[in-house]
Amino acid sequence: MTKRASDVSAVSASPPRRRSKYTLAPLVLIAANVVLFALFFLWPAVIGLVYSFTNYTGVGAFQFVGLDNYQNLAGDSTFYDALSRTLLYTVLFVPLNFVLSLLIANVLVSKHAKGVSVARVFFFIPWLLSPIVVGVLWRWLFGENFGLVNYLIEKVGGSAVPWQSNADLSLLVVVVAASWAWTGFSMLLFIAAIKNVPTSYYEAAALDGAGPWRQFISITLPSIAPTSFIVILLNTIHGMKEYPLFASLNNGGPGTSNNLLVQYIYQTGFKSGQIGYASAASFVLMLILMAVAVIQLMVNRRVENR
Repeated sequence: MTKRASDVSAVSASPPRRRSKYTLAPLVLIAANVVLFALFFLWPAVIGLVYSFTNYTGVGAFQFVGLDNYQNLAGDSTFYDALSRTLLYTVLFVPLNFVLSLLIANVLVSKHAKGVSVARVFFFIPWLLSPIVVGVLWRWLFGENFGLVNYLIEKVGGSAVPWQSNADLSLLVVVVAASWAWTGFSMLLFIAAIKNVPTSYYEAAALDGAGPWRQFISITLPSIAPTSFIVILLNTIHGMKEYPLFASLNNGGPGTSNNLLVQYIYQTGFKSGQIGYASAASFVLMLILMAVAVIQLMVNRRVENR
């Protein structure tokens, strides 16, 4: 009886050891991410928030100035110019990228499409390139004095277009370049979403006489709504934080007419030595992005609950 009791106790004691073993591994993996998050995001964010209430210049000691940086920011016309140009760029970039990537994805999942694998690689390559490389490539295409596009226009008898000296055209070139570079990533998300739509929906719609356009509007678009919200959210955040493409393509020119908010923060903080003031601008940008993300997630949740 004593032996049976010990066996029973041994069997009953083994599961806790397994649970502890499998509980420890996730904790270790999560701990690594928590440490990296705290080290590279939380700590810099806390330091930046502290700096936003100081007159820190990047060297030496600093003094707390309260809300002075935020009050000065509210009356800074240069800040509003950069913010309005950032919003305009985002408003142009997000819809263009959305339409292009969705159109290409819809074509590539068609049963009539040929060379789909090659086409996917072709459209995805730009997303793998560095924004600096993309900027240099498009600068070579749309340079005013040496660009390939103006060379071809003049060859057919036209006049050179001021792609760089006209502020609106200069912004438009960056919008198109960014849409070209980001189309591959959005396209892959749309392809995965479209492939998850049951084919029975399309078969039933075809039996009812619905054409391709009606099927796209009534079946495809509602079915991929969650993916569409994710694409819009990611592109909006990316657009609001764009900097390297502008720096390499036209450096925010002509002059400072196309300086975006991140470029304004960089120049204020590192070129003018106003780290505290630039930190305040950074936190305003972060609040804007958080508001955009919260609004889009709320809309997405409301649509999913219908």
